[in-house]
Amino acid sequence: MPWCDPRHAMGTALFNVASESTVESFPMPRSKQNPNASFYVEPRSGERYPLDVPRWCGDGQKPLLINPQPGIIRDEIDRGTRSLWRYRASLPVDIAKPISLGEGCTPLVQKQWDDFRPFFKLEWFNPTCSFKDRGTTVMLSYVRQLGIDAVLEDSSGNGGASVAAYGAAGGMGVKILAPAYTSPAKIAQVRAYGAEVQLVEGPREESEREAIRQSSEIFYSSHNWQPFFLQGTKSIAYEIWEDLDFAVPDNIIIPVGAGSNLLGCHIGFSELLAAGQISKLPRLFCRAAAQLLAAGRKLPGRRRRAGRTRRPQDDRGRHRHRASIAAQGNDPRLEGQRRGISRRFRGRNRHRPETAGAARTVRGSPLRPVSRQHSPGSPREAQ
Repeated sequence: MPWCDPRHAMGTALFNVASESTVESFPMPRSKQNPNASFYVEPRSGERYPLDVPRWCGDGQKPLLINPQPGIIRDEIDRGTRSLWRYRASLPVDIAKPISLGEGCTPLVQKQWDDFRPFFKLEWFNPTCSFKDRGTTVMLSYVRQLGIDAVLEDSSGNGGASVAAYGAAGGMGVKILAPAYTSPAKIAQVRAYGAEVQLVEGPREESEREAIRQSSEIFYSSHNWQPFFLQGTKSIAYEIWEDLDFAVPDNIIIPVGAGSNLLGCHIGFSELLAAGQISKLPRLFCRAAAQLLAAGRKLPGRRRRAGRTRRPQDDRGRHRHRASIAAQGNDPRLEGQRRGISRRFRGRNRHRPETAGAARTVRGSPLRPVSRQHSPGSPREAQ
């Protein structure tokens, strides 16, 4: 869960949402989307792959991203749709029949916190109680459109539950590989959606290796590997922008595991900058979710522990590094990691725990008074 304050807004906690410089009127050039100009790209070599061929990695099992998109303007928001599909014009391809359970459009709640009044983005209001529904709805809608009718995923937590739920909603077969030590409650949630579950002995990485071995038999639609997942998580940036009356916060604090929320937020705001809708990017601060939970003080709201998973050791870490401006080189590669980020943040940030993620503002960057009140959900009411 992200949190923010009117000048720092994001899918976790937003601080200091909008100064006069961020709420000014921007020119409204119409973004020109060209699906033929969109492609997968292997970041290190620059090798390109077409989007109309199902794939989850490049040659040699190298991770892929999707080339930067032009972004959208406010007139391109489908205001009659109350889900993240209201931003479908920002996607690199047109998806005619999305698999949707009403994900996105989560509440943005302002609460008093010491001397501040930050906003908190309550991502547990998504259908399976996780922000991962944002990525799953786009990823599975896309692969189903390409003719894929069954998918494989490895997960020890929310990713597997999300893929199982959306696969069921889309009439797709789903197989989830999970470590043998996975929480029984999480396994029960996955099975309740009708997915096949195979428990894998050994560390978390062994589930991923087994999924890759089985990928020749069933399409591997991994939330850590398939690039369209980030095309869904980027919607949180568009939502925050719309929630705040088309303004951008100064700072966003994001709990991280694999880093898909962090990367998605960076991608979304970068697109808005490219489209001329904002004048600057917000600063993104991240911290391992497990460390936030261990910090000792609860943030307002329901406490909820995410499943422990590890992400593949891939080159997308370089892009998480670039996205996390405040982390200054920290690479949050591991979901539920116990090391790394705390050393980078020591002396810079003070963080506090929250169910789907939480944090506090940046030391040395004082928050300005909140400039306006916000009624959660109201900016996105269908029109």
